[in-house]
Amino acid sequence: MVTAILHLRKFRLVVLATGFAVVVIFSSTVRADDAPPQIKWVDGHFEPTAFNVPAGKAFKITVTNQGGSAIEFESFELNRERVVQPGETITVNLPKLDPGQYHFFDDFHHEVAQGTITAQ
Repeated sequence: MVTAILHLRKFRLVVLATGFAVVVIFSSTVRADDAPPQIKWVDGHFEPTAFNVPAGKAFKITVTNQGGSAIEFESFELNRERVVQPGETITVNLPKLDPGQYHFFDDFHHEVAQGTITAQ
């Protein structure tokens, strides 16, 4: 009888530990998928110039200026404009977007091609 109780306790502990491990692994995967898109200003242009986000879900993007002068991340369609100093990284909070394309550009360097965020 005592042996059966000990085996039952060990079994419960194994089940509990396995369940905990599954939760930890799943949580890590979810966080990796939720990482904000990253835009970098490198050698006078944005990288990447286009990326996709889920429509209908608020999200954040980070913008890093790896150049030698200030840039202004701007989007008329997203109603956002933020100055990013050299070496600085900013976070831009964006609302839920309807499906479609939303353009961004550097307002300080109009000759540079703009980028596109596609909500789908």
